[in-house]
Amino acid sequence: MADLLIGNIDEHVTEDEIKAFLVKYGFPPFDSLVHVPGEGSRPAVVVSFEGTGPEVLRRLQPRVHDMFWNNRKINVQVMKDRSE
Repeated sequence: MADLLIGNIDEHVTEDEIKAFLVKYGFPPFDSLVHVPGEGSRPAVVVSFEGTGPEVLRRLQPRVHDMFWNNRKINVQVMKDRSE
C-alpha cells in the first residue's frame, strides 16, 4: 500500500475530480481519500493505493508535482511506506 499527499489543493475539489486528474496522468485509481484541513490556505488530501507500491508512485509523481491545477499550484509527495 502506498499513499500520496497532494498539498495546496482547492478544498472544494471533489473526489471524482481528483481521481480523474490522477488517472489522466497515468496513476491507477486510488482506493481511499482523506482530507487534511489546512490553516485556511493550504488544505491537502492523502490518497491511498492498496495494490500499488511506493516505487510506482515515485515514478509517476513528477508528472503532477508543481502543476497548476484548479487555480492552484499543487505539490505532490509520496508518503513513506508504513513498512519502510
